[in-house]
Amino acid sequence: MEKIKLELEYLIRTSDHVLFNCISSPSGLEEWFADKVNIVGDIFTFIWEGEERSAQLVSQKKDQFVKFHWTDEGKDKTYFELRIKIDEMTSETALIVTDFCDSDEEEESRLMWDSSVENLRRNIGG
Repeated sequence: MEKIKLELEYLIRTSDHVLFNCISSPSGLEEWFADKVNIVGDIFTFIWEGEERSAQLVSQKKDQFVKFHWTDEGKDKTYFELRIKIDEMTSETALIVTDFCDSDEEEESRLMWDSSVENLRRNIGG
């Protein structure tokens, strides 16, 4: 099945530094993205309700973005990226999520990200 690219944008009322910690550290990711996050080297293992999925941290820039490649996607090499964008005019902070999903799972993926980011907002008060 063909993968489609999702790009979602969420306004978050917090600083880029606080948001970067939430998207780049195991403890930050456990607050909103996964039940548990283990890290060995550059491999992050995300655990949701007993299900595990691993991703390699392939690039990051402090207070700007993190990019992970899923290790179980074989030659597809799909990734997800969490990017921080500061609006120059309004100084608003946004989280830009780039992810891939099967074409028949687009709505489910959007709802999953909406719910996860709502948890993030609740946890950081943004």
